[in-house]
Amino acid sequence: MKKIAPSILSADFAKLGEEIHAVEKAGADWIHVDVMDGHFVPNITIGPPVVKSIKKVAQRPLDVHLMIQEPEKYIHDFIEAGADVVSIHPESTPHTQRALAMIRDAGAKASVALNPATPLFVLDHIWEDLDMVLLMTVNPGFGGQKFIPEMANKIQNLKKKIERMNPDILIEIDGGVSGDNIEKLSQAGADVFVAGSAIFGAEDYAVVITDMKSKI
Repeated sequence: MKKIAPSILSADFAKLGEEIHAVEKAGADWIHVDVMDGHFVPNITIGPPVVKSIKKVAQRPLDVHLMIQEPEKYIHDFIEAGADVVSIHPESTPHTQRALAMIRDAGAKASVALNPATPLFVLDHIWEDLDMVLLMTVNPGFGGQKFIPEMANKIQNLKKKIERMNPDILIEIDGGVSGDNIEKLSQAGADVFVAGSAIFGAEDYAVVITDMKSKI
């Protein structure tokens, strides 16, 4: 079943608990948490203490995207704080397979996140270590960016590879997802849709999420 994962990067942090309850009530399947360190990407967001606080109020799985250098140093901290799914970037560590094994060993689902220009062949020797692949459809660091059109082809190519190598792997996409393009992206093969400003920028979260679900 395909899933909508609102990104709290676009939420009002002054009332984050209320925002999470609101999107869950509106039909969110996962809560997407963007972790940035100011080194791997040009922005700084949150750490394990905030994830731990979110876990106390969230009723849906926490989908934690680590846009940080040397993620293996922090994987256990984020999973202990409540992460259910953890995505790491192969560009951020020389030991991608080890990091994925650490995630699974700690009891979470393991995912690799690929930047727009990162080729799919980096997945060639880790198919059995993956539960999900997160395709960035904008360059990471900031919310509210426009979807990169070429990424639709990348989703299709990834879907073909997954069907051959490990059909159980989910495809998540993050960046510029909206009600205008989500149907096309679903048809291309995406399973989980991260949406930030498209949801949190709307007056009625339920209207947006219901519309998205009707299109996927």
